[in-house]
Amino acid sequence: MFKATTILACKKNGQAVIGGDGQVTFGNTVLKGNATKIRTLYNGKVLSGFAGSTADAFLLFDMFEGHLKNRKGDLLKAVIEFGKEWRKDKHLRQLEAMMIVLNKEHIYILSGTGDVVEPEDGEIAAIGSGGNFAISAARALNKHSNLAPRELVEESLKIASDLCIYTNKNIKILELKD
Repeated sequence: MFKATTILACKKNGQAVIGGDGQVTFGNTVLKGNATKIRTLYNGKVLSGFAGSTADAFLLFDMFEGHLKNRKGDLLKAVIEFGKEWRKDKHLRQLEAMMIVLNKEHIYILSGTGDVVEPEDGEIAAIGSGGNFAISAARALNKHSNLAPRELVEESLKIASDLCIYTNKNIKILELKD
């Protein structure tokens, strides 16, 4: 399991939102509390977040953005090609990493084994050590409130930060709107 990251994404009502905490740990030490683990890709049309090592993140973000450009922003085609490349390359397969990518139409979790997973509900996905806390909170809030996607992500990450020792309250959020 990846430690020191909680990434949560929500896609609904014509909006796409991704958020992440800022904590980076090494063993039992907090190295940094204000890291940015989310970014926009493809001219601000795709959101992404990463769980794993920072060096791996930059490599994978750049590779994935290349696939987006080659597929003219078609997220589904880009994730399939990226998953194939990640699975086939013996060096990339060694990376212990996961990504969430989304736009207003699609949301996917990408893993180092080449998996491309669309969440069952098609709306909410989470990765990282606090991911299960965040997604549990998000699903409950989504079912029992009328929070907008941004507020849902922010509140769920705050709940996760209260429970996961590898997650802090230094939350950053990116969003796409109609």
